[in-house]
Amino acid sequence: MSQDYYESRERQSSQRSSSGEGEPRRRRKKRRSAGRTAALVLLYVAAVIGASVLLACAGWIAAGDVLALNKEEKVVSFTVTPEDDFDSVADRLKEEGLIEYRFLFDIFATITHKKDTLDVGTYTLSTDMDYRALLAGMRANSANRAQVTVVIPEGYTTDQIFSLLEEKGVSTVEELREAAANHDYAFSFLQDIPLGDYHRLEGYLMPATYDFYTPHDPVYALNKFLVYFDSQVSDNVREQVEKTDYTLHEILTVASMIERETTGDDRTDIASVIYNRLNNPNAGPQGYLQIDATLVYINGGKEPTEADKSIDSPYNTYLYQGLPVGPIANPGMESIVAAMNPSSSKNYYYALGDDNIHHFFQSYDQFQRFISSQERYKG
Repeated sequence: MSQDYYESRERQSSQRSSSGEGEPRRRRKKRRSAGRTAALVLLYVAAVIGASVLLACAGWIAAGDVLALNKEEKVVSFTVTPEDDFDSVADRLKEEGLIEYRFLFDIFATITHKKDTLDVGTYTLSTDMDYRALLAGMRANSANRAQVTVVIPEGYTTDQIFSLLEEKGVSTVEELREAAANHDYAFSFLQDIPLGDYHRLEGYLMPATYDFYTPHDPVYALNKFLVYFDSQVSDNVREQVEKTDYTLHEILTVASMIERETTGDDRTDIASVIYNRLNNPNAGPQGYLQIDATLVYINGGKEPTEADKSIDSPYNTYLYQGLPVGPIANPGMESIVAAMNPSSSKNYYYALGDDNIHHFFQSYDQFQRFISSQERYKG
């Protein structure tokens, strides 16, 4: 072969070598741009920060409700009834604006084991109270229990007192009657009065102004009256009673009639008439007290009629001689003192005149003449 042939082959080989022919091809890697990577990093960071901010905001809002932060000031009288369960209480707390997130309140009460600790009652709650304080504030021993002030007028009967206490939310008439009839109160002045009839406390529920929880345990509520009675009818008063011819129960019976009959300034004069009739059974109305207030006690509180004088009751002083079986009302101390210190008179009768003042008489004829002269008795 010629020299030109070998030179031509060498040139072709050199060309293939320089062009890469005859060698395997390598796949080129695509490079991600630096700008795109930075954008993704920034997006991730922004997402994390945003989520953190949202969680922080949600946590702050939740904490604000749990801890009672930054709430508009509001005070609520809140009642838990025997029919309420936790869910209904939580719903009403939300309605009243005391909590914002009912589900959160439920979770908190569950975690702290307070769902079953709520007690029946009326409580003073406010938006200043956090979840823990709200739950603690609806307990029987809570300082947040609402109280009511009840004024018991002198001369109220036990039935009237019980109705008033029920009206004020202290207790029900039924519960009070049960407590009065069957609880053995530790007071010496009640020891000789048998259990079983709620009227046993008639005369001993001392009129005054009392503060009660709403509701109040009926036994404790009645005990308040008896404690006050015990403080007012002191040892000194009981020594005075012993100097009379009557027991404390009888003095209270006389005082209760005085209280129901008096117009205000005639207590000792009414007491004198009562004792004159008791001590002189052959004079006046022959030992019958004939106190209209006793008829009112047995006829349901109505204006007494002629027919009422025939009601067969041990309280009927028209039908039975002497004192009624017990007090017909709860007298105040002024009437109790008058029962122990009657005025000195020979009067056996009295009547209310057109001037709304009691007039007193020694004889039945004087009494009748006065009655016939008054317009109020001519209807």
